[in-house]
Amino acid sequence: MSLPAHFSELAVAEVMHSGVIDCPPQTPLHEVASLMAENNVHFVIVDGLARGPHHTEQLVWGAISDIDLMRAVGTGSTDGEAGEIAATEIVTIERGEEVQRAAQLMGKHECSHLIVTDPDSGRPLAVVSSLDVARALVWGVRPSNKAPTP
Repeated sequence: MSLPAHFSELAVAEVMHSGVIDCPPQTPLHEVASLMAENNVHFVIVDGLARGPHHTEQLVWGAISDIDLMRAVGTGSTDGEAGEIAATEIVTIERGEEVQRAAQLMGKHECSHLIVTDPDSGRPLAVVSSLDVARALVWGVRPSNKAPTP
């Protein structure tokens, strides 16, 4: 079975979820769980993580996936903070890239979410998930992203 013609023409910008759900590194894990549950998402950006030998050189962002949260819950360590479990590998894509490229990256990195970044700042703008790619395969552009019909 080959890919539908509409799929090969879609850009990430046409299927992604604009905006990101984020929190600071000191956010308690029960609040991270609350963010996921209330916003019906599987992925939260942790903004302001310190990186470098003394954790003071550079402030960057990381991510917590539902799997990262489940690891913490499964080990009974839910008293921690977001910055302590932000373990998900950050795989990024730009909004102009093809949806098929998003699928390739997800397969290669065995992940279900990609962060869509601003090409100038490198900051997260949006998320594209495996479900977004599946919808694009079947329906094309996300209904909420379609232009209104006159």
